[in-house]
Amino acid sequence: MTLEEIIFYIFALGGVVSAILVVTRRNPIIAAIYLIVNFFCLAAVYLTLHAQFIAIIQILVYAGAIMVLFVFVIMLLNLGDERSLRDGFSWKKVVAGGLGFGVLMELIYIFIMPGGAKTIEMARATEVGTVKAIAQVLFTQLLFPFEVTSLLLTAAIVGAIVLAKKNLN
Repeated sequence: MTLEEIIFYIFALGGVVSAILVVTRRNPIIAAIYLIVNFFCLAAVYLTLHAQFIAIIQILVYAGAIMVLFVFVIMLLNLGDERSLRDGFSWKKVVAGGLGFGVLMELIYIFIMPGGAKTIEMARATEVGTVKAIAQVLFTQLLFPFEVTSLLLTAAIVGAIVLAKKNLN
């Protein structure tokens, strides 16, 4: 086992543990902090897979912007009384447990059976997540959809400003 594989497995284990801690904590702020830890572990996993661009976007977008929104929403909701959040027996929990068990069995099958995920080889795996590879595809093959998306986002921003100004008057 190489050092890179050891680091990958350490951060993968950290991601799984932090994800479990997210869903088992009663305090929503503590759960949000564990979610930030999970995002950083996932970014480190991306770095070990040589996907630098995706790792940086993971940190900037999810650990930065999205988590700030989550924390603001949690604080605005004022979740002080936890008794209202508790449910009794529900079939949703039984179905969720069954689906979780099914996914676990599929993962065990994929990783234990010969010819599973360990034998899959990707050509140029170290080049796929780099900024150069993403820019090459984005500005050659996907240039038109990229420009259409930028126009739609610009129109949405202008529309939001117009709607906000109408409410101020």
